[in-house]
Amino acid sequence: MRIPGSVVLILILMLGALVLSPMIALLQIPPLPGDVTMNWGGHRIFLPFTQSMIASVVLALLFWFARK
Repeated sequence: MRIPGSVVLILILMLGALVLSPMIALLQIPPLPGDVTMNWGGHRIFLPFTQSMIASVVLALLFWFARK
């Protein structure tokens, strides 16, 4: 069974966002639309989904241009 290229690209972007999310949170960039901030039991939880996706796309494009 062959997996379509678009599915592979989406999976790579999602994995990149997952890996980059802790590093993006350390930069303390103000939240973008799509980022999730929760206050729960005196703790603040910040999940930078949008920022991670942007960083993942930028890195994917850099690697793609470097490969050509």
